Amino acid sequence: MKITLKALRINSKLTLEEASKKIGISRETLRSYETFKTAPDLKMLPKILKVYNADINDVKFEDEK
Repeated sequence: MKITLKALRINSKLTLEEASKKIGISRETLRSYETFKTAPDLKMLPKILKVYNADINDVKFEDEK
């Protein structure tokens, strides 16, 4: 089962503000990733995965409605 970016952030005990600073993006950008409005580009993925100590295969980047 894959996990969302929001769940990863919460499991990491980070606020939206803290996580966005560690990743190097705005809160609004991170929020849009978490709500599936946009997806991170290939340059951003390693930064996000490092902050959350996650594997790309375990992360859900699309809403599966």
